[in-house]
Amino acid sequence: MVAIRDSAGDRRFRAFCYAVITILLILVLYPLIYVLSASISNPEQVAAGEVVLLPKGFTLEGYRRIFQDRNIITGYANTIFYTVVGTLINLIVTIPAGYALARKTMPGRKVLMTYFLIPMYFSGGLIPTFLVVNQIGLYNTRAIMVLIYAFNMYYCIICRTFFASMPKELEEASIIDGCTPTQTFFRVILPLSKALLGVMVLYFAVEQWNTYFIALIYLKDQDKFPLQLVLRKILVLEQTSANMLSNMGAEVATAKFQLKELIKYAVIVVSSLPVLVLYPFVQKYFEQGVMIGSVKG
Repeated sequence: MVAIRDSAGDRRFRAFCYAVITILLILVLYPLIYVLSASISNPEQVAAGEVVLLPKGFTLEGYRRIFQDRNIITGYANTIFYTVVGTLINLIVTIPAGYALARKTMPGRKVLMTYFLIPMYFSGGLIPTFLVVNQIGLYNTRAIMVLIYAFNMYYCIICRTFFASMPKELEEASIIDGCTPTQTFFRVILPLSKALLGVMVLYFAVEQWNTYFIALIYLKDQDKFPLQLVLRKILVLEQTSANMLSNMGAEVATAKFQLKELIKYAVIVVSSLPVLVLYPFVQKYFEQGVMIGSVKG
């Protein structure tokens, strides 16, 4: 068998692609490596700009100061709970809604789409929402963290577009075999939607993990605070402490501000690491799910 050789133009194009990919890889990896290195480096060397890529003057003082706060473990547990339960609720509400809206035989489909689309552009505002949450008894409860955004219209549109692109013959065949619409959804449609499920799990989990504003507004008990709010409190306290010590001499103030910067980098690592660990498990579904969901059916 004769091997087909690439032309000079093909080789130049491949080299160009590799160069672009390498540059993009550096642009993505460098900030991650730098933050990790800065979080375990001597704060004086970080402030002096000596840390470029690899850590210098190894220290875990930033992480030690963070984990001195007993609320960290509670915050981690709360965030894991909010992420797992919130993601499950998001999937249970959004995916069936997207499937139902994708069925052209559904009565009132266009009216419902319009009704759901309006709040995407015009919301009731923070104060009316707060009053409603308080009136129905969800204020300062864990339930508010997983229920207030249980339905997301943007992700529902992605699901709707994905399901609309699936062949109608699948449903027709399942109906002929005696399946009800519910059985068709769970036994035929969902097993073929692993790419969509992977993408939705990633989207919802990242959104739930990073949520802090809802907790800032609707929670007052520290034992219910998510990790992001606990870390924010630590960072604010360190900033306040550094400002208070600014009048005690330049050397003391400089050391405190350097420690604050070290804690800031450690906070970024602590809050981002679980999501970075989760991503490889759903990465194989990510590109496929997004591309299929972006095709109009």
